[in-house]
Amino acid sequence: MKKHDPKLLVVATSNPGKLREMQLFLIDSGWELTLKPDDLDVEETGTTFSENACLKASVVAKVTNQWAIADDSGLAVDALNGAPGVYSARYGKTDTDRIQRVLRELQDTSNRQAQFVCAIAIARPNGEIALQTQGICRGEILLAPRGNRGFGYDPIFYVPTHQMTFAQMPPDLKQQVSHRGQAFKALLPQLTQL
Repeated sequence: MKKHDPKLLVVATSNPGKLREMQLFLIDSGWELTLKPDDLDVEETGTTFSENACLKASVVAKVTNQWAIADDSGLAVDALNGAPGVYSARYGKTDTDRIQRVLRELQDTSNRQAQFVCAIAIARPNGEIALQTQGICRGEILLAPRGNRGFGYDPIFYVPTHQMTFAQMPPDLKQQVSHRGQAFKALLPQLTQL
């Protein structure tokens, strides 16, 4: 722990990219993030992003006996009835596979509307959910990937108000406009109360 002894939040993920992104949002919050133990896997059995975030936060908090934070996020494409949705991470073996599958399923559909959704939950060490928020970023799916930043579906998710994909955005801009950015914006004022 650092000299001012920040409060520790165990992140219910093994994705270092997600941890780095979360840490940026919480930089001045007094909370320090750490990854969950590698061997701790939580099965995402929820049918909504919110259910999965709560489930992951609760299990990780109880197992580690620490405060835990979890997010569940994904891409919901209007023309695909909200798919890939909660299955976004499991829609293919790699980011490239997942992107190709969405493009293949959409083909030349004219309705390219979509949204990224992020639900965040924070659990007390006993597993009880202390906070929940959700953020949404509307956009559309391009016909082909653009940009080389970010991860996941970022290269095909275009935000018309900024005229670029998540993968083209500088990190600070993506942080402001993204679904995760919106969810953390809602979370931060509540987090200081904990």
